Amino acid sequence: MKNRRARVALALGWAVVLGPALASCSSATTGDAAGARGQVPNWAEDATPASVSEQLGVEIPATATDRRAAYQNGFQDDGLLLAFSLSTAEVDAFVTGLAPERELTLRDKPLQKSVKSTTPFSHLGLAEPETLPDVREGQICGPCEGQLNFLQIAVHPLDDRVSRVYLRGVD
Repeated sequence: MKNRRARVALALGWAVVLGPALASCSSATTGDAAGARGQVPNWAEDATPASVSEQLGVEIPATATDRRAAYQNGFQDDGLLLAFSLSTAEVDAFVTGLAPERELTLRDKPLQKSVKSTTPFSHLGLAEPETLPDVREGQICGPCEGQLNFLQIAVHPLDDRVSRVYLRGVD
């Protein structure tokens, strides 16, 4: 009996000492509303195609449709996503206007290995360009002038008349 009381007293002592510490750890990881807003990285709720295109330094063509954008607040760098559909006849002029470092390369098949970007286009409800066939892709700049660290482009034909333009930047 005496041995049992000693064990109970010891357990209660540890509970008194460790209880507050464990409670603070669990509340930090349970994601209360204030904690969730402060987590990094996180997606900005107010990102629009206009605001993201401005940050990327890219003018969306007036004829572009299905415009989608996202801005991710990161640990050190922020991720920017912009995608839109454009008539295939207009794509080359748009790409030329961006003045890529090199001519875009054509990738006939999806990449073999899994690519897990920290700023996935799936956040916009789109397939990742790396998972698609017949994609022209390349780097527009890296490093870029101003705040932007790099800007990449991918263009995927949706059909004979329309292509989707994917732009991914880091600032």
